[in-house]
Amino acid sequence: MTLDFTFLTWDTLVNFVSKGLVFSIQLTLVAMIGGIVLGTLLALMRLSGKKWLELPASLYVNLLRSVPLVMVILWFFLLIPLLIGQPMGAELSAIITFTVFEAAYYSEIMRAGIQSVPKGQVYAGYAVGMTYRQTMQLVVLPQAFRNMLPVLMTQTIILFQDTSLVYAIGAYDLLKGFEVAGKNFNRPVETYLVAAVVYFIICFSLSMLVRRLQKKIAIIR
Repeated sequence: MTLDFTFLTWDTLVNFVSKGLVFSIQLTLVAMIGGIVLGTLLALMRLSGKKWLELPASLYVNLLRSVPLVMVILWFFLLIPLLIGQPMGAELSAIITFTVFEAAYYSEIMRAGIQSVPKGQVYAGYAVGMTYRQTMQLVVLPQAFRNMLPVLMTQTIILFQDTSLVYAIGAYDLLKGFEVAGKNFNRPVETYLVAAVVYFIICFSLSMLVRRLQKKIAIIR
């Protein structure tokens, strides 16, 4: 069998792949923002020193970090409609799943970032009359975000790669777009090869940006 890529014209990419690419990017951005917000909250709960906050946050993080993502995707897609009595749709289910799942990973990153800020910064906040909330919001968290920004971006690259797993519930992501194109032109091997190249180009380019960011942060330090 010989490979033939001539069918992959600009029109083919626009008609079949662009829709999937847009959804993959949207899913990544929404899950990243939601995951960081929820993950930061979980990190603060785990560092609060209060058992009634630490315990549920620890259970949440450890449970989701111990279960394969594809299983969580299927849980949300199959079980939640049974609980609420109506279907959510593959796209909405994927968005909720990824936000909830990625929060567990972003939480650990933010927890490490918060712990990397010297204790003296916290005591300085208290010394000028700040409350715990103000100290965290105005002193600790900005420094933690800066310290952990390269790691947060790396996790986001992994998140983008993982979006291909929504294929399991039929959501129309980037990989699904290539699959549909392959079926329409009866060229599955070629489309999967090109899909792999596209994922590599996107993720490698983002990795290079992360490296440059790490160098800049290292200079600031």
